[in-house]
Amino acid sequence: MEIINRKAQHDYFVEETFEAGIVLTGTEIKSIRDGKCNIKDCYGIVRNHEVYLLNMFVSPYKEGNIFNHEETRNRKLLLHKKEIKKIEEAITMKGLTLIPLKLYFKNNILKVSLGVCRGKKDYDKRESIKERDMKREALRNVKNYG
Repeated sequence: MEIINRKAQHDYFVEETFEAGIVLTGTEIKSIRDGKCNIKDCYGIVRNHEVYLLNMFVSPYKEGNIFNHEETRNRKLLLHKKEIKKIEEAITMKGLTLIPLKLYFKNNILKVSLGVCRGKKDYDKRESIKERDMKREALRNVKNYG
């Protein structure tokens, strides 16, 4: 199961990607396995040499009763020191943003693919849409004549 952040691909240029684990509670992981989470408006920050994911929405687990979690709490990410240092430099010095690109399971462990991203301008977005449409049209022509 994979949850992809399509908005990130449309709004940002991805400079570099990192893979990180997430610190979760039991009800959160069960809810994510059911596909009840959203990373569309989510972003990452670095605080005290630790990386956190903010605004990640995970809906409450239906059988979680009193042990249920907060829906949009800050979630700590598990990265190596070198990776954290690299991300911190990119965010502070270059003015880039840390955006989650997708959530996926790897050997039954939830991972998040993070992208150090630069925002797109409106004309960049139009250019991306134009390129995508041209590729789609070319594929249609090949299928029709092939």
